[in-house]
Amino acid sequence: MLFKTKFMLPVLAGALLLQSCNKDNNEFHTTADGLEYRIYEQTGKGKYKERGEISAADSLGAKEGQFIALHWQILNADDSVFVDTRNNPPHLPMVIPFMQPMMKGGLEDAVMMLAAGDSGVFRMNADTVFTQLFRSPLPEHIKPGTDVTFRIKNERIMNRAEADTYQQELMQRYMEESKVRAEKQIKVDDEKIQQYIKDQKLGEAQKTESGVYYIVTEQGKGEKPAAGDIVAVHYKGTRLDGKQFDSSYDNPMSGGEPIRFPIGQQQVIKGWDDAIPQLNKGSKAILLIPSPLAYGEQAPSPDIPANSILRFDVELVDIQKQANQ
Repeated sequence: MLFKTKFMLPVLAGALLLQSCNKDNNEFHTTADGLEYRIYEQTGKGKYKERGEISAADSLGAKEGQFIALHWQILNADDSVFVDTRNNPPHLPMVIPFMQPMMKGGLEDAVMMLAAGDSGVFRMNADTVFTQLFRSPLPEHIKPGTDVTFRIKNERIMNRAEADTYQQELMQRYMEESKVRAEKQIKVDDEKIQQYIKDQKLGEAQKTESGVYYIVTEQGKGEKPAAGDIVAVHYKGTRLDGKQFDSSYDNPMSGGEPIRFPIGQQQVIKGWDDAIPQLNKGSKAILLIPSPLAYGEQAPSPDIPANSILRFDVELVDIQKQANQ
């Protein structure tokens, strides 16, 4: 769990969503292939009106070879949202190449019914969606034989050149918005870390320029690592509530050996790249890492929720200097 997971803007990306979906069957239209739907035409900024009954064959939306930008939510039979492109990182529309339907009455048919700017609510059999469309077993929170509901907003329809430009714009927007959110989050985390140090009576803490707090619990006598040096580090990772999520001491994959990585090469989370160079070889320390310098808005595992401040108890076991030093 220590090593850095890299975000890449997917070729798939996004969804605005309608605020409610009445489960009464009479309020859904149904296509000949069994797709239940309600379509809302955009009539102005923030204004929509419901379209009447239409057919997937009307194909108001994208054609094969075009690209679409979608925002969507997916809800289970209890109306619990388990996918939401607006609220889940990267908070951006999905950009996907449109292809001919893989299954009748499926998601592609739904998208074909949406003109640019339209929103739609679509209800489908969960077993069919996951086995035929997603090609995966049902998640634990979805019961066999129930329905899933898609709320989809077609943001725009584009050709390939337009899609390439749009994705570049999305990436730039993601970077700018992420920076703003991270700056706000690191201030929130800083207050929590200071309180944690006080509550746990950890003693005098030092702080890196980026915002990582570290407390040296045993001072080593060796030198400090520099950028590019290969370091060997033993560690135990916990959340501030004490829940352990990783440890080099009892990791069967590494045989209980310390992990090795080059300093400053972005092979570990930024908090490690910033804090480990502050330690002398042989030192033991506590690292308290604000979430933007760890995994940020990503949740790499159930044990590390989004925006988690992480504690690492580390020992700098060895340093392998660069050959040219």
